[in-house]
Amino acid sequence: MAPPVTASPFTSNPDPARFFIAPTNPRREPADQVVFLPLRRRLPSLSLFVKKSNRMNRTLMKRTLLSLATLLAVPALHLLAQQKGAVNDKTKLAPYYPTPEIVVDKMLSLAGVKPGEKVYDLGSGDGRIPIAAARKYKAQGVGVELDESLVRQSTERIRTLGLTPSVKIIQGDLLLQDYTSADVLTIYLLPVAIEKVTPILEKQLKKGARVVAHDFEFFTWNPPAKIVDIDDDGEGRSHRLFLYRR
Repeated sequence: MAPPVTASPFTSNPDPARFFIAPTNPRREPADQVVFLPLRRRLPSLSLFVKKSNRMNRTLMKRTLLSLATLLAVPALHLLAQQKGAVNDKTKLAPYYPTPEIVVDKMLSLAGVKPGEKVYDLGSGDGRIPIAAARKYKAQGVGVELDESLVRQSTERIRTLGLTPSVKIIQGDLLLQDYTSADVLTIYLLPVAIEKVTPILEKQLKKGARVVAHDFEFFTWNPPAKIVDIDDDGEGRSHRLFLYRR
């Protein structure tokens, strides 16, 4: 005797090709009785997996793009903060970087420093340029430095070398000094600092004063009278010097 067939609630004419045979609970049904269940009730829809997979991929892609955008934005924001900080923080107008001795000599030589002339160095650091101007060229050296520890360091060196009568260091903001007596200015400043000090020098510098800029030029001034390139400072770095005459 053939086993009975239970019709699916989803179709009135069971098709064996669309059904699988599953044994019923043996405690409640005869052992030889089977029930046809529709395949679509047995397996989840493949389209559902595709939709979920697409949603997961889109979410993952959004998160990845957001992470990349953040990684790219952080350095840019950092550079922007540095640029703004250089404007607002006076200590960043002339960040301390010791000028190699060969560059110091080239700057003073390019300016044509003469005995008795007054040489100002803006952002003088350890005082090496005013000291060199006094020792080698018999000039009057004046350094302007904001950092208190560097002022102490350079002042002590000046005293040790016996140059106190011919070299002095001013502790203060380079934007608030009087440069009317300067014959020569040596400058190693960031472009944002050069932009801020330019109108001050244009107003104060006397005719014939010379300005030697290290690496960064004065873009709003007439072309420099001379440009000197230093290919190697002894430490593997190159430099460019710009000479301006007022």
